[in-house]
Amino acid sequence: MNFNIRTLVLPLTLAAALAAAPTASAADYVQTGGALTFATAYQGETFAGSFPSFRTTMSFDPERPGEARLDVVIPLADVDTGLSDRDDTLRGSAFFNVGRFAEARYTAEGFTHLGGDRYSTDGVLELRGISKPVTLEFTLSSGSRPELAGKARVSRLAFDVGGGSWADLSIIPDEVAVSTRVRFVPAD
Repeated sequence: MNFNIRTLVLPLTLAAALAAAPTASAADYVQTGGALTFATAYQGETFAGSFPSFRTTMSFDPERPGEARLDVVIPLADVDTGLSDRDDTLRGSAFFNVGRFAEARYTAEGFTHLGGDRYSTDGVLELRGISKPVTLEFTLSSGSRPELAGKARVSRLAFDVGGGSWADLSIIPDEVAVSTRVRFVPAD
């Protein structure tokens, strides 16, 4: 077999050039504002609450949504339903137990593009020391200051929130609707 040095050098040169070529990379973002809210009912009366101090970071490249990352830290002690007695109950040991579990955290790796500006991600919520999968469906605007608006459904009993006598579904339903809207700026 005859080898021509040019037939070996050209493919090796092309391979080296491709390996050295810059690849698209994800942009890192931090939250600049937004809201994290939930809604449920107590004895048939709907009420809503929020976590004003939540913090979110995101890494996202629209060309590679499968490599995206989302991290949400939720300080539970700042729960606000507009009723101080209810807030104190939610902070207590039967619900969030903030003395033992100060924060909840939602982390997700990989977004599924659903078309247009719609995505979903199957992340993990850690609440009261329990980790369970939670799907977040959301829209994500494009640009240097994207905004994420999403919804999820969470089973409170899967995380032992409101267990014991509070586990009666005729008093409080199991499913809690969670909504978020987060404005981002590029991370420094």
